[in-house]
Amino acid sequence: MDSFFASVEQRDFPEYKGKPLAVGHRGPRSVVAAASYEARKYGVYSAMPMSVALRKCPDLIVTPHRFDVYREVSGNIQNIFHEYTDLVEPLSLDEAYLDVTQAKKGPASASLIAMEIKKEIQKREGLIASAGVSYNKFLAKIASDMDKPDGFYLIKPADAERFLEDLDIELFFGVGEKTALKMHGMDIHKGRDLKAYPREDLIRYFGKAGNYFYDVVRGIDDRPVVSFRERKSIGAERTYDSDLYEVNLVKERLTEVIDIMWKRYEAKKKQAKTLTLKIRFSDFSTITRSNTQKQAFTYEEMLNTMMNLLPLKEIEEQGVRLLGATMSNFQIESQKSTEQIEIDFDSRED
Repeated sequence: MDSFFASVEQRDFPEYKGKPLAVGHRGPRSVVAAASYEARKYGVYSAMPMSVALRKCPDLIVTPHRFDVYREVSGNIQNIFHEYTDLVEPLSLDEAYLDVTQAKKGPASASLIAMEIKKEIQKREGLIASAGVSYNKFLAKIASDMDKPDGFYLIKPADAERFLEDLDIELFFGVGEKTALKMHGMDIHKGRDLKAYPREDLIRYFGKAGNYFYDVVRGIDDRPVVSFRERKSIGAERTYDSDLYEVNLVKERLTEVIDIMWKRYEAKKKQAKTLTLKIRFSDFSTITRSNTQKQAFTYEEMLNTMMNLLPLKEIEEQGVRLLGATMSNFQIESQKSTEQIEIDFDSRED
């Protein structure tokens, strides 16, 4: 949904309506989880440090997150999606792709179905959504960001290449800040500039992503909607209010994170062969270290391996801001659907 977490808070607490609001807390390490559109007028956006947000908007209302409520609302919206098609690929709590090529109900038009679903979400949940409609995931994703809030945007097959040629490169899904800067250095500012580069040149400059850029600027994206996606990893991480410099304290905190991860892992009844340790230091630099073995890890093996992955010298010199632990490389993975994408309902935080 549009500004999902903030919109749920404004729906449930009428005193917040029409006011600048951020979901998060006021701690020294807090960041904005979501910002209402009223807050965005002051330059407040998600992932911004809360201290910066409060400087930009001194009257900002800061409310704690309620993830259980957001998950419940997300589930209700997913149920609406499934009334129209079984091919629903959730990307997060507030974003999903839908394939309505063979819809279960509704008009024989992806655009009309999109509008109908938007109305149902507003009627049943009291929230607004933006929808993007096209013939593949890449275009539907871009379309969903074109007309927010409460937006609808359609990219027809006949219009796709011309639309992409005129599109600013920063608006291409998959082009982040660093990639955009690199492209600017290559005099790539619009889709037409990207389209002028041969495939081999894009691969040379951007690696595997070069293939992706070559295809999508031509409106080519054959990825299907995956109606059931098995989790590729199970993990946990924690950010600390004060940097951790003592190795023993880091080991103690890491054990706490590992125990949270292990409970989630046991609940999923998986067999993981790869462990990954994530550490963010006080200067925000981040490293990951992994270990893979032929057989699934026991708890004791996992705990010992994680401790051996710790960079002891760097901990003492730089201090630890965040610790994370992940288990992956499961022995059994589910198969995926191979259906065609038609529609993307974007309820992503901007």
